[in-house]
Amino acid sequence: MTSEPSKGDNVYFNNPESGAEMARLIDQDRYITEGMGGLLAERSNDFSGIHRILDMACGPGGWALEIAYTHPEIEVVGFDISQAMIDYARARARVQGLDNASFRVMDMQKPLDFPDDSFDLVNGRFVLFIPTSFIPVFLKECMRITRPGGTIRLTESEWTAPSTSPAMEQMLGLIGRALKRVGQSFSPSGNLVGITPMLRSLLKDAGCTNVQHMAHVIDYSSGEPVHDAFCKDFATVYRLMQPFLIGVGVTTQEEVDRLQRQMEA
Repeated sequence: MTSEPSKGDNVYFNNPESGAEMARLIDQDRYITEGMGGLLAERSNDFSGIHRILDMACGPGGWALEIAYTHPEIEVVGFDISQAMIDYARARARVQGLDNASFRVMDMQKPLDFPDDSFDLVNGRFVLFIPTSFIPVFLKECMRITRPGGTIRLTESEWTAPSTSPAMEQMLGLIGRALKRVGQSFSPSGNLVGITPMLRSLLKDAGCTNVQHMAHVIDYSSGEPVHDAFCKDFATVYRLMQPFLIGVGVTTQEEVDRLQRQMEA
């Protein structure tokens, strides 16, 4: 793998070492897994035939640790660019006595430090925030480390959560334009991220066969069980993204402060 991203070594738009970001990801992991119907909903949570799993950009390790706990016969490996996230995941694995779970610091924008044909399942949730020009290179790396007959499992979102909040709609527009400006969006206008309609062709171009889609809709409307969790997540991520949005020149501190106040009112 010889190509490198053109936007620097770390294109993650929130500080990956932030305690607030870690707390957000811990909560998010739980309600996203529940909203999708379990750890491996597309297989009716059947892990038969799976012996070794990689969780890419694993954050604090929630998904990987839950699999390691419920399936002690499976070896689970996670990696993330954040030392703080990996330290947390390792500590949880140690406290829970999960000898089948291990975690490493690694940058997914560089060659993945695993031998060919290493894993039966390579998982990534919300990982394709890298420059669009680099995604084909990354997916070929995923193919390289996946065993013949194995699975590459990607969960992605369009970042266009429908809302009746004008402030939230404006904030989503700022995020879309910012991602477009730094080359992390397939959308011609920046109104969307554009990753979901591209996934099938990107995976096929990387050499994948039997590519399948499974759509999930999580209702976070007022009165729904996950409403408060989603609102908390949105408020946190928008606050953490302010330096990124201002830094790429799509907004000002005054504007994002105003939108944040309106969303949290």
